[in-house]
Amino acid sequence: MKTVLLDLGNVVLGIDFRRVFSSWAASSGVDEQIFYENWSLDEAYEQHEIGAIDFRDYTQHLSTHLDVQMSHEDWARGWNDLWTEPFHGVIRLLPRLQEEYQLFAFTNTNDTHAACWRDQFGALLAPFEEIFVSSEIGVRKPSPSAYLDVCQRMNTTPGDVFFVDDNQENIDGAHTAGLNAQLASGEAEVLTVLQQLLARQHDA
Repeated sequence: MKTVLLDLGNVVLGIDFRRVFSSWAASSGVDEQIFYENWSLDEAYEQHEIGAIDFRDYTQHLSTHLDVQMSHEDWARGWNDLWTEPFHGVIRLLPRLQEEYQLFAFTNTNDTHAACWRDQFGALLAPFEEIFVSSEIGVRKPSPSAYLDVCQRMNTTPGDVFFVDDNQENIDGAHTAGLNAQLASGEAEVLTVLQQLLARQHDA
């Protein structure tokens, strides 16, 4: 059976980092623009996403880098404000995909976010056979070796995997690893790609 591998953020679950920055600004009493101008996907962020540092270490880095002081609870509350609404059309399609394909997800994220979406959306994500979380398996997209690691965990070959992500760099890494990969940005595009996959399987 062929395999479908989906990203989670902005492919299955909606995310919006502006919500994080708004919450942090309200909690810390600093101008929201501080976060827009100075927060980035830096080395500490990447280390956090492969589980090399925990959330307390990461927020200590942020506090120093941004010169912003907050309690651990305020950092965590804002961090988990990332999630918006699930892509409900995609969620409704997951059981049909599960009938035709092995269905997995691979997401770059950290333990704090993973605990949050498992709590909020776990029941909706039940059709996935497994969700590979970068902070738990120690590798992250777009490294080609990360995709090969995940393929091994899925017990499949890269050429039998169809991967959907909203980030071109991640798509490029998947192609390098030998996966079939498609960029899709926004719920409408994701639905189109997944419906095409179902139609292709039906025609076969």
